[in-house]
Amino acid sequence: MANTIYGVFGASGFGREVMPLLRTYVEKNDPQAECVFVDDQPPSDSLNGCRCLTLDAFVEHDAVSKKITLAIANSVIREALTKRCTEAGIQFIDVRADNIVQLDAVEIGVGAILCPFVTLTSNIHIGQQFHANIYSYVAHDCVIGDYVTLAPSAKCNGNVVIEDHAYIGTGAILKQGKPGEPLVIGKGAVVGMGAVVTKSVPAGVTVVGNPAKPLVR
Repeated sequence: MANTIYGVFGASGFGREVMPLLRTYVEKNDPQAECVFVDDQPPSDSLNGCRCLTLDAFVEHDAVSKKITLAIANSVIREALTKRCTEAGIQFIDVRADNIVQLDAVEIGVGAILCPFVTLTSNIHIGQQFHANIYSYVAHDCVIGDYVTLAPSAKCNGNVVIEDHAYIGTGAILKQGKPGEPLVIGKGAVVGMGAVVTKSVPAGVTVVGNPAKPLVR
């Protein structure tokens, strides 16, 4: 029996990218532990050399300690899973690539996933269950809420506020705000792939283009 079992919730594409980062951490810090994929509908019994378990099976595992990271892009599902895991007594673990850059006075809530080549500069506050995908960055004096996702190469410049559940698409650029007058991405807003955001985005709105404008369906 392993004293600790580590899980990546999500056996889809992003989860398979996160697992090698978690395995690297475990091999260095807890080499007797097992890493597994956790999914409500596992695609198979094993994937990329790791067992696949349902969340119920993970909860019932006889390991002394159970730790998990939530590699699920949908922030609403991520929040629901946070509640389920917390109620089951499962601990959250941050997953960080070895080559991320993190400078001064950066505060990050539990459950963050920081993929390769992510940069977090100075004086940044980030909430829980944050995802920063490859090559994304957050510059100085930014405040980021809970369950926020930065897709690959998303660029969040200084003095920006990103509220809970916002999604910043691949290659999007958020213009730098001003001290006391930050650029704000509202709760649940979506910034489309490659968008250049020069003005604040209201809650729940999807913006696309350069300069970014509300999506007309």
